[in-house]
Amino acid sequence: MEELDARSLRCPLPVLKARKRLKSLQGGDKLRMIADDPAAVIDVPHFCHEQGHTLETQSENDGDLVFIIRKGL
Repeated sequence: MEELDARSLRCPLPVLKARKRLKSLQGGDKLRMIADDPAAVIDVPHFCHEQGHTLETQSENDGDLVFIIRKGL
């Protein structure tokens, strides 16, 4: 699973970084992204839906938002 640390980045940078990282992955591969921008709870699910990716999990850990995204096929 690929890892992306998007902490300290503000909207829209976490989603833009995720998009770039996902481009290098194969369909079905997963990306674990950590962010601390409050807007990410809205932006990441919207991005996944619009781009055909699956947001497998979304959680919070000590103020960090953790997303597991499976790249669409």
